[in-house]
Amino acid sequence: MRFGVDEAGKGPVLGSMFAAAVRADPAALPDGVGDSKDIRPERRERLAGEIRESADTVGVAEIPVERIDADGTDMNTLTVDAQAAALSSVAREGLPGTVDAGDTDAARFGRRVADSVDAEISVTAEHGADETDPLVGAASIVAKVARDAHVTELAEEYGDVGSGYPSDPTTRAFLADYVDRHGELPACARRSWSTCDDVLAAAEQATLGDF
Repeated sequence: MRFGVDEAGKGPVLGSMFAAAVRADPAALPDGVGDSKDIRPERRERLAGEIRESADTVGVAEIPVERIDADGTDMNTLTVDAQAAALSSVAREGLPGTVDAGDTDAARFGRRVADSVDAEISVTAEHGADETDPLVGAASIVAKVARDAHVTELAEEYGDVGSGYPSDPTTRAFLADYVDRHGELPACARRSWSTCDDVLAAAEQATLGDF
């Protein structure tokens, strides 16, 4: 029995980040587990259900926009917090496992996650672990499905928000239109992201151009 941990939604300008931890016998996992970004959404959702059925236990943690935008924090620390929170719900004394490193220094990231969990566990942190470790791949899928469900909820509230990533033209158009109509950013936006600064600056320039 081992664990794997990964997060989804670190880079979007909209919505929460999620992390998942899967404790299981790797041999019990369904076929086709791997990096969630390489798996189509419908298959991801199906695999997430199969992972939950085959795993000993699964934990999911959410880091909301308010924490992401809080003063004095950074995404590396928040990624540690997210992974540790998910792992805390599946950890048990002496359990070994792997986390996907969310820092350039993988060993440091692993130590930070281990230190944040209230159990003596053996943590290995690796870059790209979702592609090489089936349990981390399973955690990647569960976290991505949680993030996808969150984006669906945002779309139900706001209309089409796209993927939530800064590179997505639909997401940028949503932000620009919302600011144009309401004079402020939506509550789901990560205001500390430069994308939001760009949208607000463009709206201000458009307003000045009206005079």
